[in-house]
Amino acid sequence: MTPVAAATPASEVSKSQLAYDYLRDRITSGDFSPGYRLVLGQIARELGVSTVPVREAIRRLEAEGAVTYQHNIGAQVTMLDRGVYRDTMETLGLVEGFATALSAPFLTDADLNEAGMINAEMREMITTGALDPARFTKLNHDFHDVLFQHCTNEHITDLVRRGWHRLETMRESAFAFVPARTSASVDEHDNLLDLIRTGAAVAQIEQAARQHRFNTMTAVLEAIAPS
Repeated sequence: MTPVAAATPASEVSKSQLAYDYLRDRITSGDFSPGYRLVLGQIARELGVSTVPVREAIRRLEAEGAVTYQHNIGAQVTMLDRGVYRDTMETLGLVEGFATALSAPFLTDADLNEAGMINAEMREMITTGALDPARFTKLNHDFHDVLFQHCTNEHITDLVRRGWHRLETMRESAFAFVPARTSASVDEHDNLLDLIRTGAAVAQIEQAARQHRFNTMTAVLEAIAPS
């Protein structure tokens, strides 16, 4: 009889997930900045677990590209790669623009009002001088999530979410790099909402959504030094 491999205890799985969530949250929020060393023992002590689930979590993050191993250094948060960032943003601009265009005819007044309220909160953060880049990025995500929620192509929607996830693992908060981009971003959001409300052509909505993403990409690439 072929021996059956022992199942991983549920407690170890949950601890590994705990460590993964903990590390990913701090990487995406910027608490663990690019180049930050991930010391297994220290993280394990902070979480009250052994180094085994922490090591598993770091392996998952390495597979996602959020963590790299350096000789004589160990695990550290991956540096932002201009080429990878550009490719991700260009791809996301194309699929997100198309997803928004497909979703637009099905957006209700309630949907558009929800998106408008999110954008108003973003604008308030700017006008009050209380900009929190991580919070602003989360609201930006929520805004676009409303606009493409009715996309009729599930594969396209999946590609959009994969693009967002990839940006998160790169700790991409564009507004931390280029806070001046915030005002233009919310203005472009308002323009998108106006186009959808007035029944603009699908191609026009797609172009506006795509260009909005490309504008952010250009601002970030101009702000960071070449690698």
